[in-house]
Amino acid sequence: MPRHDGRRADQLRQLRFSLGYASAADGSVLVEWGGTIVLCTASVAPDVPTWLAGKGRGWVTAEYNMLPGSTRPRKARRADGRSTEIQRLIGRSLRAGIDLGALGERTITVDCDVLRADGGTRTASITGGWIALAAALRSIRDEQGQAVFPAPLRRPLADPIAAVSVGIVAGDAVLDLDYPEDSTAAVDMNVVATGAGELVEVVGGGEGATFTKAQLDAMLDLALAATAELAARQREVLA
Repeated sequence: MPRHDGRRADQLRQLRFSLGYASAADGSVLVEWGGTIVLCTASVAPDVPTWLAGKGRGWVTAEYNMLPGSTRPRKARRADGRSTEIQRLIGRSLRAGIDLGALGERTITVDCDVLRADGGTRTASITGGWIALAAALRSIRDEQGQAVFPAPLRRPLADPIAAVSVGIVAGDAVLDLDYPEDSTAAVDMNVVATGAGELVEVVGGGEGATFTKAQLDAMLDLALAATAELAARQREVLA
């Protein structure tokens, strides 16, 4: 069945990354993904939470927020359960892509602020958050002003981390749902994976419907092909 915007079942929406969008942040990228726009910034602090102090390991955490004008009706400017769930997902996902021991006793906070929401805000946040995280690592200097993690970045980064949505819409497995598709999908799922195709998290389920293993496999195949493409785009931006 043709999709309402004319895309193929396996086609991502138009995607653009603008690196260094927020000049005051250690690392930043503006993600324009279809009708969704998310600003991801990363800030480095030279310490860690008290429960990690003295262990020689760093920490990566995330905050997520939908700004009041990002959706209609107005989104109240306060934390809620959905935002807390999403920012925990972002933090877990990004930590899967970094060697916290090699990071040293530093904390990197990745802030994901949704400026416009049209589906896929959490997947855009994870995908853009990894770019902001990598850019922030480049900004870290030692006492002599030399880059601690010079380009090309290898450690402490592992593989790129990217995420994408998939679902069952009108009986078909489709990739990268926008809001009209997300709001009518029988199954809605978000897949986080490394650039090498290893799964980090798979979060989703039936929306008042069940689904088969064949449908699950079809959705995962779409997602993993897309996260490999997204990882290549992440590398290009950082290059």
